[in-house]
Amino acid sequence: MVETKEEGEKAKQLIETSIYMLEAVDSAKMVVEAVVENVEVKQNLFAQLDEALPLEVPVCSNTSGLRITDISAKCRNPERTVTTHFWLPAHLVPLVEVVMGEKTDWTIAEKVQNELRKWKKSPVLVKRDLPGQLANRVFQAIIRESVSIVASGLASAEDVDTAMRFPEWGPLKHLDAIGLNLGLTVQETVLPDICADRQANDYLRNMVKEGNLGAKTGKGFYDWTKRNIDEDMAKRDRFIIEAVKITSKLNQG
Repeated sequence: MVETKEEGEKAKQLIETSIYMLEAVDSAKMVVEAVVENVEVKQNLFAQLDEALPLEVPVCSNTSGLRITDISAKCRNPERTVTTHFWLPAHLVPLVEVVMGEKTDWTIAEKVQNELRKWKKSPVLVKRDLPGQLANRVFQAIIRESVSIVASGLASAEDVDTAMRFPEWGPLKHLDAIGLNLGLTVQETVLPDICADRQANDYLRNMVKEGNLGAKTGKGFYDWTKRNIDEDMAKRDRFIIEAVKITSKLNQG
């Protein structure tokens, strides 16, 4: 992970490109695929990589939604395949979800995690190959309730986003901090009243039907004719950089 300008320049110097896949992976110790999110395309690519690479080389996918079990279906050696889902922006965000398929070998999953730690990443192991992996399952639940709040008129999109800028620790550490008995009481009070839909909210569905797709069309939850997505993304990136630096110092202390 790049933390300084100097590291960024060094990383650029180490990057090589090629239009010949088998030549590019000839000396690889680990391969991460990031082609189009089409299971058939990924299956064919994985089959080629599986034939070409030594058995000790992990073959990984950066898929955000497909199952590594399905992606590796045409491989002779599916035990060396695993998902490595990098969260965007990948050069800044430490999180990588390492998802084991139904036939993934534990030693391969551990090998991939150890390699990612050398890259200054924070890999989390997902032991079952389910849709949404780990973080996205939590994130989609947050999105579902956030859309519901805006749709019901409880709060604006801006206020929802302001309220959801979390501190350093996660929800389960938060529960331990406040006490599980209090957490249970809050759950029993709040859960009956929050959104539990098993499909997308009609408010979101209607915006898509109307062609309001977000920054790329000029309007979504925000009016992007009055805002600049590039400026907001740059601000987000600066925040991530500083947050990662602070977290690294705290973990070293």
